[in-house]
Amino acid sequence: MAFTPLHDRVLVRRLEGEEKTAGGLIIPDSAKEKPAEGEIIAVGAGAKDDDGDRIAMDVKAGDKILFGKWSGTEIKLDGEDLLIMKESDILGILG
Repeated sequence: MAFTPLHDRVLVRRLEGEEKTAGGLIIPDSAKEKPAEGEIIAVGAGAKDDDGDRIAMDVKAGDKILFGKWSGTEIKLDGEDLLIMKESDILGILG
């Protein structure tokens, strides 16, 4: 995949949610919520401050993250559904 986000944006692949409840009931696709967890695929170089210096990103490719339910913009790249979001939309790194 040849895509590099600009500035403080990241490219994220959603991690799929559970197919079953704790009690063993299967959740149909129509009832599933979109997961708010993902893996960072690519990271931009970082935003610039008022002096023109780069602000280092706190995340890197491969990080598992938690983000807001309505965060990011959905895109289709090489047939895969992905999200582009700003680093500020990321709530935290799962580790």
